[in-house]
Amino acid sequence: MNRTSVAHELKIVGVVGAGRMGTPIIGHLVRKGFATRACDVNAARANAVKGLGAQWVASPESLASECDAILVCVGFDREVQELLAEGGPLRRAKPGTIVAILSTVHPKTVQKLAKECESAGLHVVDCTVCRGGEAADQGALLSFVGGGAKVVERLTPVLRAYSSDVVHTGGVGTAQVAKAVNNLILWACLVADHEGLALARHFGADIEALRKALLISSCANGPLEKWGTQTMAWAEDDMAIVAEMAAEAGIALPQAGVNREICRALKPRRYKLDLYGR
Repeated sequence: MNRTSVAHELKIVGVVGAGRMGTPIIGHLVRKGFATRACDVNAARANAVKGLGAQWVASPESLASECDAILVCVGFDREVQELLAEGGPLRRAKPGTIVAILSTVHPKTVQKLAKECESAGLHVVDCTVCRGGEAADQGALLSFVGGGAKVVERLTPVLRAYSSDVVHTGGVGTAQVAKAVNNLILWACLVADHEGLALARHFGADIEALRKALLISSCANGPLEKWGTQTMAWAEDDMAIVAEMAAEAGIALPQAGVNREICRALKPRRYKLDLYGR
């Protein structure tokens, strides 16, 4: 068995980032019996983490040295790269550790880091999540996971602690692609919902009755089902990644481009149908 084997059971799981998604994930890991370590740049989150039964550690360096698997739940591409760069805190993890990137970043970022970390014996994969904060609270996230089959197989019990569905999308980076596609379609639906319901409001329709009817029609969609609760968190960053991927692929995505501009204006006044289009 070589130094990068993942044949051992993953017993100790670390989470870097105890924000809106990371915190409920930590709680589910504890409830499923994983010895859980967590850290965050915001030390004020320590009490919440401890209240869930996880162990708070002072830094990613301390966490890295203890864990069999590490979930990275930070907000930005830059933060992910700093954690795994040469000399970065997570490079100090023991050989064989699986580092799963839950953050939404460019696919090439994960691929680059995975290759660079091979020499340290680390398995970097991407494990993006969908369905939002409510699903995170319920342990009902959809997890896309990109990586080698054996690594994914070993990591799946960890992912199932907080996910009702886990889909292996292919090699490293493909989970980021899957999340980008999810976001592209999500924002398109959200814009279409606003436009349709704003038009209906103008002509005097009962909006809630119409919304419920549309959910059993051929135009049913997730944002319509959760109407009024979508925060549009990270919309600009996620759609920028989609635009960059499309440019690199040489593919024109005109609707995605238009939706990006609409979402930029829509975000501060979402669900205010009387203001839409005015």
